[in-house]
Amino acid sequence: MLNRWNDQEASKLEGDLLKLRVYTSRLQGQDPDLVLHGGGNTSVKIKETNVFGEEEEILYVKGSGWDLATIETAGFAPVKLSRLLQMADLDELTDLDMVKYQRTAMTNPSAPNPSVEAILHAIIPFTFVDHTHADAVVTISNTPGGEERIREIYGKHMLIVPYVMPGFILAKEIYNLTRDFDWNKVEGMILLNHGIFTFHDDPKVSYDRMISNVSLAESYLASKGIEALSEEEGANANLEQLARFRKHVSEAMKKPTLCRLNQDQQAVAFSNLDEVDSIIERGPLTPDHIIRTKRTPIMLGKDPEARLSRYIQSYQNYFEKNTPGDLTQLDPAPRWGVWPGVGTVSIGPTVKHVRIIEDITAHTMKSIHQAEQLGGWVALPEKDLFEMEYWSLEQEKLKKGGKPPAMQGKVALVTGAASGIGKACVDELLSQGAVVTALDISADITSVFDTGQVLPLVCDVTSEEQMKDAIEKTIIHFGGLDMLITNAGIFPKSLYIKDMSDSTWSKSLDINLTSHQRLFQLAKPYLDEGIDPAIVIMGSKNVPAPGPGASAYSVAKAGLTQLGRVAAMEFGGDGIRVNILHPNAVYDTAIWTDEVLQARADHYGLTVEEYKTNNILKTEVTSVDVARMAVAMLGPVFSKTTGAQVPIDGGNERII
Repeated sequence: MLNRWNDQEASKLEGDLLKLRVYTSRLQGQDPDLVLHGGGNTSVKIKETNVFGEEEEILYVKGSGWDLATIETAGFAPVKLSRLLQMADLDELTDLDMVKYQRTAMTNPSAPNPSVEAILHAIIPFTFVDHTHADAVVTISNTPGGEERIREIYGKHMLIVPYVMPGFILAKEIYNLTRDFDWNKVEGMILLNHGIFTFHDDPKVSYDRMISNVSLAESYLASKGIEALSEEEGANANLEQLARFRKHVSEAMKKPTLCRLNQDQQAVAFSNLDEVDSIIERGPLTPDHIIRTKRTPIMLGKDPEARLSRYIQSYQNYFEKNTPGDLTQLDPAPRWGVWPGVGTVSIGPTVKHVRIIEDITAHTMKSIHQAEQLGGWVALPEKDLFEMEYWSLEQEKLKKGGKPPAMQGKVALVTGAASGIGKACVDELLSQGAVVTALDISADITSVFDTGQVLPLVCDVTSEEQMKDAIEKTIIHFGGLDMLITNAGIFPKSLYIKDMSDSTWSKSLDINLTSHQRLFQLAKPYLDEGIDPAIVIMGSKNVPAPGPGASAYSVAKAGLTQLGRVAAMEFGGDGIRVNILHPNAVYDTAIWTDEVLQARADHYGLTVEEYKTNNILKTEVTSVDVARMAVAMLGPVFSKTTGAQVPIDGGNERII
């Protein structure tokens, strides 16, 4: 394990214990073999003088919701050490009361809630305390004879503690275990099936101990000839099957969700392991992960609907078997899946959730493979895992959960998305919580959106091959497709019919009409498996009110509108809505430069402002206005509407 300590960097922080605590916390958080997504916790004890002139010792412990990789001083909750030690002396304390009393002992009420292991950190009589869920340590404990192996490696210099549920129970267990204990005899603690603690008054020594002791576990695995997962090429995935699976998982979760397919070579190799279906039934890497991943993944493959039905029934049986009777069952849907020969699937309502699942499962797969070579993967008993999944603190979080954005978990695809109306549509979809595949022929598309919620792809919509590839990448990345805003188009140079060239005519028809028809064809199988699927076509005022010199554009847009009307009739039986939006005079787009606007205004004898508001309502229509209407038409307000044509133009006398 790499020791990341840098004397030069640390020397800049000398004398500031809290900043040193931040520094070594981040060192550990940077290594995913130590800490994943909010896991682990660290603390430092600092003597401070309060407003009354009294000196008191404060435990600064990692706050809830903070990640060690990016934590700052504000991420540490300051708690009076004396009160934590009083709490440790209590015979009984529920975890909910523990959280409440820890909060009342804080010296800064605006700080985050202290870690649930704050009392445990208080008990340990050293200035710096580090705790991680190191893969190698937990892997060894999750094997037959794992405790004996841990004692062989660590028994002479570490305190070994059998698994106890985190929270007050764990703190109390260690408090009782160490009443007459000489802490100076050990470098840290190993919590079986959970993780590792190290501590010292010097931050470097505590950190060094973490790295060296985790390295001992890694060296032990190496000494046993443990091999890494091989790298194997996967088979082509049936993407329609993946989209169908996502739809059924969303139904089980009672909300739209994402399903990302991981086809990297190690995921494929894991999916091909002998008896993988049996191995994955044994439980997670650490009990902390069950809150994210559930106890087991689902096996995918043939007949995913039947497999999901069996998984749901199994989860319900697991709940009924273990519940004391006063718990609310969580949704029974899996959070990840193994697809033999193809890879793995990560499931969650947001990109952030999916990434966390993907990271956790990558480490889980590695550890399972290592443990199998040590005699077999053995997780905690089902009852212990259930207690963690239905921990009172987690149940309390569910009660406080806010309402998600309206389109969270839904997947959209927008063409012509690098600028103008297309970009505004993507931005509006993002504000509603959707994820979006953003297509544009311009390479700028790859740098326009700085968020993981967008899959930006350079794509020529007139190329069937590129469009097919873009849709397939959407399904792999997000799991399905629910919404289309088919916006890509061009406005050809104004030419009268008698002067029209074949190339101008053909190009307009190809981009403004045929490309949309091709998109419908390619997207339809996935929209069939979509969640409340809907299409919005970006038409034009030129359809009901054409003008001279715009035949190439007007005819293509009229054809597109007719295509939309027919699609509404053909797709309606499959629950897919198709509506058309007719914008006009939208001037905040790339083609309307200041010079062009001024020239057009001068032509009509108007100021630029008068020209931009030259409609019945005397209002300017912007790309954002069009985007809001387009996204509204994808949503529940228009859930009973299809085949409609809606103008957004401030009121146009010719159309009215």
